[in-house]
Amino acid sequence: MNVDPGRQLRAIARMTVSIRLAVSALVLAAILLTAALSSLLWWRTAEAASRQLASTINEQIVAAVRKEVSAIVDEARAAHTAIRTLFLQNVLDTREADKREFVFLSQLQSQATISWVAFGWPDGSFFAAHKLGDRRLEMMEISLTDHPGERRVDEYDVVPGDIEFANRRFEPTDFRVADQAWFKAGLGAEDPQWFRVMDHATGERPSIAFAGPIDVYQERQGVLAVIIEYTRLARFLSQLEVGRTGTAFIVDGSGELVAAPDKDADELHPARGDTALLPLARAALDQAGEAGRKEAWQSRLTSGGAAYEVALTPLPFPGWSLATVIPEAEFLGPVETTLHRLILGLAVGAVLAALASAMLARSVIAAPLSRVVGELRHVEAFALEQVRRHPSRLKEIASLSGAIAEMAAGLSAFRKFIPADLVRGLLRQGVEAKPGGSVQELSVMFIDIAGFTGLSERLGDRVVPLLSRYLDLTSEIIVANGGTIDKFIGDAVMAFWGAPQPQGDHAARCCRAALACRRAIDESGLVDDLGQPLQIRIGINSGRMLVGNIGSELRLNYTVIGDAVNVASRLESANKSYGTQILIGAATERLARGAVVTREVDSIAVYGREEGLSVHELIGMVNENAVGSIGWIADYERGLAAYRARRFADALADFEAVLKRRGDDRPAELMRDRCRRLAAAAPDVSWRPVAALASK
Repeated sequence: MNVDPGRQLRAIARMTVSIRLAVSALVLAAILLTAALSSLLWWRTAEAASRQLASTINEQIVAAVRKEVSAIVDEARAAHTAIRTLFLQNVLDTREADKREFVFLSQLQSQATISWVAFGWPDGSFFAAHKLGDRRLEMMEISLTDHPGERRVDEYDVVPGDIEFANRRFEPTDFRVADQAWFKAGLGAEDPQWFRVMDHATGERPSIAFAGPIDVYQERQGVLAVIIEYTRLARFLSQLEVGRTGTAFIVDGSGELVAAPDKDADELHPARGDTALLPLARAALDQAGEAGRKEAWQSRLTSGGAAYEVALTPLPFPGWSLATVIPEAEFLGPVETTLHRLILGLAVGAVLAALASAMLARSVIAAPLSRVVGELRHVEAFALEQVRRHPSRLKEIASLSGAIAEMAAGLSAFRKFIPADLVRGLLRQGVEAKPGGSVQELSVMFIDIAGFTGLSERLGDRVVPLLSRYLDLTSEIIVANGGTIDKFIGDAVMAFWGAPQPQGDHAARCCRAALACRRAIDESGLVDDLGQPLQIRIGINSGRMLVGNIGSELRLNYTVIGDAVNVASRLESANKSYGTQILIGAATERLARGAVVTREVDSIAVYGREEGLSVHELIGMVNENAVGSIGWIADYERGLAAYRARRFADALADFEAVLKRRGDDRPAELMRDRCRRLAAAAPDVSWRPVAALASK
């Protein structure tokens, strides 16, 4: 039984309904929306209360850390001032070993956070008192006059209210106090200042030092330093309770870690605290910028699917900040549990109505629209032959589908005239269809057929199949290598790399495409009317050029223009003079160096320019076996250097060596003949090793 398609379409048209009627079926979904809004309001209220609690916890932690850092800074200053006063009042002489040891040890015992009290003399001698955890102390002395390269160490046990001598040892050392920044700066300073210290006589230990000069009777005795190792800060941080799983870090202005919580850290045990949450602290520091280094800053960050409250607070030590990281789940967990129960109860009551609404929306609106969107994707991809018309019960969707099908039919006639990949690239980058452009560094290539003018005159319209096959081969290779075909001018193909999509290796891509084009033409079997294999010539150059939509409001062409483009065209023509197939400019050789094998052919002054341009012949890619033995390149370039240095006899020998190796090499023949003429009649002082090309 035959069915009239027109009758089917009319029947479908009578069955269509307004999209507004279909949307009205979704009113039931408002039940879910109302429930969601109610839950959201409750959630926001509970969340605000929980965040306030977290803020209170953070304020308490910040107050404790600021107090501790202030105490550390004040203790260091006080210890330095006390010892300095003893020196200034002649109560203690810097060379009185017994008194000096007593004073330094007493400062270590009385100031819990101080790790070192050190003194360096101008002659490079060094003395220091150093804590070894909470139960031992050590005195060390390095004398550059009595025992250079040796360190004397006296160890003491700390007992209640006193210390007891334990042992003395001597050991080699390469520590030089004169190499320390705090010592060098202190010798030339007037007042003490803070330093960051890494190297100590006992090895590398991150620390800060309050160091300054000691003058007695206006004579500089040396530099006194009071040093606090970061491990003391790490131990203090471990005493803080930052929630159950939160933590606090002290970081400097560049985001480097100063201290992380570690209850076992001291002068003997390096800090090995848990730094799993440190990236969040650094991320907050980057996000806050200068504001986070000057005043308190707080934000919510996520990592690994979990949310965290991160707060930054400047500390009393210059450049330091306290970063507290508290998992949001610690204070929002109970809130989330209650919310989940509330949502579940509301969802059960509304699920039947929501399910009915969803099914209706899917069948009447979503599915037809999805099919129409699929057709639009075909249009976007210029796959116009795949566009189909989709009937629908909704008038608006049926009309839209019909309009898309008619649009595809209209565009299909122009598809072969429009470079689809180029259009897609311009759309992705938001380039509007209006005149405009920018100057960028790109690579451009010109290809044409050798002797095409005579060939086309001899073949007439029979040249079209040959030309089409040649253009097909080169076009496919250019596109496959990421190039943009600019235009066809008779037998000439112009293409460029690096736009509209940025390509960091545009020069290497261009060279690879040129070699592939030459290989494809050689393997294609294309011949001219005389039966000779078709030969192509290629010119490549790189440089700054204007790229964009060039033209008028009525007609635009996405192209490149500039001096670098003109040079590429001239290089293509220069192949005729040198008997080569692919010539590239110096900029292209420089950008593709390491990926290509080339030889410098000559310095030429192309038509319209006076200065010489270095020209290279593209031999192959570095990773291609087809390149073969290239020892002759060194002979040629050595001859070229001798030619430029006016050593024509040496150059002649090198070019003869190239011809002996290769048998037939037109550039070597040209240079050989040129050297013979110049050797026979030496040029005057105005001679330049630049060959002028008289034609385009």
